[in-house]
Amino acid sequence: MSSRPELQAPPEIFYDDVEARKYTSSSRIVGIQAELSERALELLALPDDGIPRLLLDIGCGSGLSGETISENGHHWIGLDISRSMLDIALERETDGDLILGDMGQGLGLRPGVMDGAISISAVQWLCNADKSCHEPRLRLKAFFGSLYRCLGRGARAVFQLYPENNAQRELILGFAMRAGFAGGVVIDYPHSSKKRKEYLVLTCGPPSMSTAAPSAKGEDGNSSSDDESSGDEENQTVSISDRNRPRKKQKLTKKGKTRSWVLKKKEKMRSKGNVVPPDTKYTARKRKARF
Repeated sequence: MSSRPELQAPPEIFYDDVEARKYTSSSRIVGIQAELSERALELLALPDDGIPRLLLDIGCGSGLSGETISENGHHWIGLDISRSMLDIALERETDGDLILGDMGQGLGLRPGVMDGAISISAVQWLCNADKSCHEPRLRLKAFFGSLYRCLGRGARAVFQLYPENNAQRELILGFAMRAGFAGGVVIDYPHSSKKRKEYLVLTCGPPSMSTAAPSAKGEDGNSSSDDESSGDEENQTVSISDRNRPRKKQKLTKKGKTRSWVLKKKEKMRSKGNVVPPDTKYTARKRKARF
């Protein structure tokens, strides 16, 4: 059986009472969670002015990441789909407010209320269809769209994730860009199979001159400069991306829209998460004026 928990069962089933308590009582997991949360807060780049910020912890679990947020002097709201995890968070008397909910259904928060968001090892769960009604593209679209609305303009969201492959990484990043975010991927310790960590760093709003991609950590634990990583494609920080690319004009024949044009258009709509009728031999066939 695969060691990836998202491939074994839905999160609300996998993290039952036994697994949730086992997860929270492991000193190794607690240490890793604290380290990842500290790095996520560092990538958030919050102003160092002593003013507490309100942050969203997506997939907060039993509140391990929330403890790191509280220790840094900020307030937080935690969202998780596992009731067992949230029950343990209540037992531990965490400082944050807790919400039981599915991030794939969207975040029911007021527009512009959050100053930032972090997530540790949770976003890749959206790429799995755990139920017959689940469509990963639609769930990613709902999640990133609602996240964009609840963040203040210029705020950041940092997701530590374990994508299964490059296609999954591009799928997640693509829907983040379509929602309006600018950003990219930061990979710490890219040459280490054990220490390698991947973060998706997003900024709410279009890219600007003041928006800069954060630096990744190298093997010595220090931030690597652009010159050091220029010769290694894997060690580069993905640059800030602009989702507003100029659209190419569609080539139409004298008779109108061809079958190939219609098929491409339908495929594009599917990639955006829209429900599109299946392709048949009648697709793009011209109707007769009368029967």
